[in-house]
Amino acid sequence: MLKFDAAGLFVTDMEKMVSFYRDVLGMKTDWAGADNAELFSGDMRLIMYSRENFEKMVSKQFVYPQELNGTLELSFSLPKFTDVDAEYERAVRAGGKPVFPPTDMEWGQRTSFVADPDGNLIEIGSFNRGE
Repeated sequence: MLKFDAAGLFVTDMEKMVSFYRDVLGMKTDWAGADNAELFSGDMRLIMYSRENFEKMVSKQFVYPQELNGTLELSFSLPKFTDVDAEYERAVRAGGKPVFPPTDMEWGQRTSFVADPDGNLIEIGSFNRGE
């Protein structure tokens, strides 16, 4: 049986992307400039590969989305609704591209979206009003 292990991103600028996920989103890593990076948030593992190096390794070329990338989202959850607003604002101030401001959704979640430097969507949300 297959066990889901990690999500991987193929990135244009490894240093910029690692810095964003480490310094802005608080993921842990011991990356020191290698071609690949592993980042952790709780039980979640995110792997980053240089697009150029990956194409060399597999001897194939790929087409990558430009600007905002609507092919996936990486979702980060917070303890309560008020945390969503603070983290969204912090992420935008630190270089995240604003996509969707914090909003209460009909299914009981407060959610928001920013994009990382390569345009991948990041959800910042909570299901706990904290009242």
